[in-house]
Amino acid sequence: MLQIQENVSLKPYNTFGIDTKARHFVEINHEQDLVELFADKQWHTVERLVMGGGSNMLLVNDFDGLVIRLNIHGITHYAQGDTIYVEAGAGEVWNDLVNFCVDNGFAGMENLTLIPGSVGASPIQNIGAYGVELKDVFESCWAFEIATGQFKTFLKDDCQFGYRESVFKSALKGQYIIVSVTFRLSVQSQLNLSYGAIEQELANRGIIQPTIKDVSQVVAAIRVSKLPDPSTIGNSGSFFKNPVIPQVQFEAIYKQYPNIAHYLAGQGYVKLAAGWLIEQCGWKGKTIGHTGTWKNQALVLVNHGGASGQEVYNLSSQIIDSVYTKFGVMLEREVNIIQ
Repeated sequence: MLQIQENVSLKPYNTFGIDTKARHFVEINHEQDLVELFADKQWHTVERLVMGGGSNMLLVNDFDGLVIRLNIHGITHYAQGDTIYVEAGAGEVWNDLVNFCVDNGFAGMENLTLIPGSVGASPIQNIGAYGVELKDVFESCWAFEIATGQFKTFLKDDCQFGYRESVFKSALKGQYIIVSVTFRLSVQSQLNLSYGAIEQELANRGIIQPTIKDVSQVVAAIRVSKLPDPSTIGNSGSFFKNPVIPQVQFEAIYKQYPNIAHYLAGQGYVKLAAGWLIEQCGWKGKTIGHTGTWKNQALVLVNHGGASGQEVYNLSSQIIDSVYTKFGVMLEREVNIIQ
């Protein structure tokens, strides 16, 4: 029997450590719990928030609806030749899954080491880091349709993946709850070392022929050096998307700022490093009230203790305004804002 609680603090369930309350709260431990929950029609009409690790959200106000916390676990795998298919429950910690794959020699996820959050959220956001995105290793996901009470398989093309985007954030937002995700990996590694400081860090360690474990360890070291641990200081990782702008616009900025951090992003477009833009505006390591930006990475907003969601949101608005004023580039929040 499902236990639906009332007036539950969400502070333990979001990595920002924002102390807001949910009017109703339920934990889902098995996929059939979803069938039981939505057999009661009252939950079809209230506002809903599905949470996994609570790592990619900013809670601005109390949530006057139903918070559904996914706690579905389990990792299984099978092989077809050199291809390995790994299925993980939505409630699995993302980095636990990455470590499982790396430890077993399943290649493809190593660049995604230490991304915070749960498996179920990974396709919604099309998470990515160091030149690899979720879509590069995605096979399918198994999802529950709230309106019908039925389960459905979504293949890669069905998900309409874009940069930190998917159909679950757009056309199908709020209509499905992801129960498990299947990934397509390989025992033959094709390492992606070109993004960020991976190659340099491997060279610093004297590693000439890296394994996927080497790459995973290097990515972890780089992330730890730049990003704060949510267990010691509230944060949600990268708060803003790296903006993608037309080549013509980039060239105009480049003339004025020739050291601007940038990457090619398809024909006619360039991706800029949001952290670099924010740092150039003087925000890195700045504290305002109970919030601020991280001392080692301006892209990360932090809760120094006691910050409200509104306080963090207001800081993000100030940063967006200052970057636009200086560079003419409009930053977008990567973190989901729950008003």
